[in-house]
Amino acid sequence: METLLELQNVTHVYVGDQGASMAVENLSMAIGRGEFVSLVGPSGCGKTTVLSLLAGLLTPTKGVVLAGGERVVRPSSKIGYMLQQDYLFPWRTILENAAIGLMIGGGRNAAALESVRTLLAELGLAGTETKMPYELSGGMRQRVALARTLATEPDVLLLDEPFSALDMHIKLQLEDLVHETLAARGKTAVLVTHDLAEAAAMSDRVIVLAPNPGRIHAVFDIPEAVRSLPPTQARKLPEFQRVFDALWEALERGEQAGGEGS
Repeated sequence: METLLELQNVTHVYVGDQGASMAVENLSMAIGRGEFVSLVGPSGCGKTTVLSLLAGLLTPTKGVVLAGGERVVRPSSKIGYMLQQDYLFPWRTILENAAIGLMIGGGRNAAALESVRTLLAELGLAGTETKMPYELSGGMRQRVALARTLATEPDVLLLDEPFSALDMHIKLQLEDLVHETLAARGKTAVLVTHDLAEAAAMSDRVIVLAPNPGRIHAVFDIPEAVRSLPPTQARKLPEFQRVFDALWEALERGEQAGGEGS
């Protein structure tokens, strides 16, 4: 598998009024093109820091971040970032919100807008183009946020707990939708989540991070039987429960090992 994203011996230190804090230390990982990888771990293990490094929002204190073999030094339209909050502009229509990345990048034209309309329809949002964000439910707004992220046709999607604020029923629906949509487009994705079941159901591979400072504690390849099904169906398999139990045990061991690598 071709490597698309890579962290090579990355260390990142935050410096503030209270002093310096090491978020991750000597972190190395490679993510293949088309792969869906989840990062899990306790608070303080550097999950969101890793996403910010991959997105080019942070420059590592030490080490190198690569995307497509090129050093990541700034945000790029090739890497989309979807957050827990949808951050839709309340004064813009759904179509305008979904197309905002195209407008910023100078690629908004009639053909591009038609492509966004098609994308909205694929995500179950047909007929909402002229509505305002306040007219949609939380789950529908997150679909708009996904459309906005996909509209610029990024190679990579970084997902920072995008379902955590939603009711369980809506959350599961969106897990299936995102899984199907990204697989159909061959997109590479990195998901940060506290939900081990979500990580096990959606991923090809799960990386467990240990805290203080953040480092890789364990890596799990998800069995093909689980990976090949939509997340809601995968959760019903006996293999899924075994993966979940293994992740739980690894997470607990990682928490207990926190600080040993510093």
